[in-house]
Amino acid sequence: MLQKKNNRGVNKLEQKKGVKITIVGTGVVGASAAFAIMSSGLASDLVLVDINKEKAEGEAMDLGDAAAFIKPINIFAGTYEDGKDSNIIIFTAGANQKPGETRLDLLHKNVAILKESLPQLLKHSPDSIYLMVSNPVDVLTYVSLKISGLPTNRVFGSGTVLDTSRFKAELSEYCGVDPRNIHAYIVGEHGDSEVALWSTASVAGMGMEQFSILKGLEPVDRQEIAKRVRTAAYEIIRRKGATYYAIALSIKRICEAILRDENSILTVSGLVNGIYGIQDVCLSLPCIVNGSGRDKVLAVPMSVEEEDALRNSAQILKQAIQQAGF
Repeated sequence: MLQKKNNRGVNKLEQKKGVKITIVGTGVVGASAAFAIMSSGLASDLVLVDINKEKAEGEAMDLGDAAAFIKPINIFAGTYEDGKDSNIIIFTAGANQKPGETRLDLLHKNVAILKESLPQLLKHSPDSIYLMVSNPVDVLTYVSLKISGLPTNRVFGSGTVLDTSRFKAELSEYCGVDPRNIHAYIVGEHGDSEVALWSTASVAGMGMEQFSILKGLEPVDRQEIAKRVRTAAYEIIRRKGATYYAIALSIKRICEAILRDENSILTVSGLVNGIYGIQDVCLSLPCIVNGSGRDKVLAVPMSVEEEDALRNSAQILKQAIQQAGF
């Protein structure tokens, strides 16, 4: 292993090819994602890119101090060019949601940042899988597809993977069951029009109503739980200014499914054409995620009301995409 002489956390080590992940944007979400990925042992190289290079260097140095506690990993602050040959590029750059703002309020600021950054990334990393995280994630995923011209399996967003985890956590508390044993999904927009799929939510092979009767529980308050899931980010932002831990673990989980070729079912956001009567919009549905990325979209059964709500969510996102000029 040959080391380039420079400050720790600034330049990379020249080493054998392994799994390389680049994170663009080292704000609280990007830095937390870097920590989650570093702790997981998924990558051998982790590149941090930010317009504020000193911030990226500081994060790389701080993370690098954990070397004695983790599996070997080369973490450094770099440029778009340093992201060359990355297996996955994670895009977290942009303005964060502030108290009182919706995700769609960030639209124009973050689309402008994406338009500037993405062509430079593509120049050096045309074969990478691009995971969009910045909000509004569904719109930015659509814009990324249009700008890049890459296939839909290699450009997709974190979508409602986090919202689905929140839904499972709420149902876990209601049922008194490990959230990992609950099967339920949030679909549509990662935002105010998201849809909770109650019709297919299950635990131990039973629907929620059947399970609640078996355990002698009061009937589940669907509206209240869906509201708490939908507004969770607002409540966290009001209290601490930003959300980042859970989304960081969501990012790590998606990367894990890709790098381990797991064929996991995750509600990532991507292009939808012809399912449920929805055309030419990016939103979240259960998808098979594996080594090729977002491999297959699953048209899961829904109630009539859920399908209507999903189409409404798609229409809201279409309007936002048009506002972005696409």
